[in-house]
Amino acid sequence: MLTEPFAEAVAEAEKIIEGAPHVRTEQDLIEGYDYLAGSIRASLQLAWAYERDFPFFVSSTGPYTKLGLDNPDTLYYHAYLRDDAEYVVTGTRGSTADLSFQVLNGDYTPASSPDSLTAFDDRALDIDADGRFEIRFGPGKAGPNYVTLGPGSAMLVVREVYSDWTSERAGRIRIHRADRLGAAPPPRDRDTLVKRYGVAGKLLLSRLRTFLVFPEWHYLTLPVNTLTEPRTTPGGLATQYSAVGHYDLTDDEVMVITVPAAPPDVAPYQGFQLGSMWYISLDYINHQTSLSRDQARIDPDGVIRYVVSERDPGLANWVERTGHSRGYLQLRWQRLTRDLTPTDGPTAEVLPFDQLPEALPYHAEQRVTPKEWAGRIAARQAAVADRMLG
Repeated sequence: MLTEPFAEAVAEAEKIIEGAPHVRTEQDLIEGYDYLAGSIRASLQLAWAYERDFPFFVSSTGPYTKLGLDNPDTLYYHAYLRDDAEYVVTGTRGSTADLSFQVLNGDYTPASSPDSLTAFDDRALDIDADGRFEIRFGPGKAGPNYVTLGPGSAMLVVREVYSDWTSERAGRIRIHRADRLGAAPPPRDRDTLVKRYGVAGKLLLSRLRTFLVFPEWHYLTLPVNTLTEPRTTPGGLATQYSAVGHYDLTDDEVMVITVPAAPPDVAPYQGFQLGSMWYISLDYINHQTSLSRDQARIDPDGVIRYVVSERDPGLANWVERTGHSRGYLQLRWQRLTRDLTPTDGPTAEVLPFDQLPEALPYHAEQRVTPKEWAGRIAARQAAVADRMLG
């Protein structure tokens, strides 16, 4: 049967979910099955998008195809490449806080992360007064708006990062192989489909195994309920820093994370999020499980104080755990104009829920009413719906 390899991979994937080391409760398992459904959808999409001669951008991750502690503030796209061909990327720069490009020499595997061969943001491009640009990626010599593809170049990743979900808008972008525009790929045959179903199965299993071990490399060896200093993101963008950690809290505890609000001329984007033990974002549409700098309420002393809690503290910067007693913490700064130092980074304190008012110097200024909170959630829901159609 043509789909049998993929069906076998799905059955094996279910066993991987059921055997994940962090599964303790029925809810953990239910979330794992939901994560599996998104991974199945994504793997089929990626297998059918593997077109290096007639490439197109696809969404790498989204609200229903999550992986790799996806950033709620980011739209991710990617296309596949050959290192000996030339590609043309054209588009219009939107108003997002950041637009960046990265060339990888492969994909993530359970044994390693791909190497980042090239990484830059749109400051490196010549963009006209209307925001239009054209970039060429190929084996030629680097120059204005021309990026040399190093040996092994296999994937182009594009990120558009929102800080203000309600007002910023993504631009437009497309890709084609320079010598194939106006031509057409050959029709698909049975052998091609057999291969694609097989590839989809391999992608599914690799995806699940990879991002179950990935946190072991970068998060779980750290002391619990702490965050690292700002550091360049491993395998990431040249102008991105992150601070990471993992938490383990009871429902009567809160974690207060204190971090300076980076000036926009230093970091146009700064954001914080929680992630589940499946190493994916929590529900950021219907709950406030992340905050960009524009969404956070900055205290008069220029500091952001996030309150990670299961119980509702009635505060603007409440970051909801949504029933997750354990999970991951991630701060990001992007499009930086200087290196960050420890003084730019976060501190974390765990305390009883009832002591929160005394621990926050501007507690009164942070208060929100239930009606105001509902308005914040409604704005998230509307903004994501607009963004996903953009």
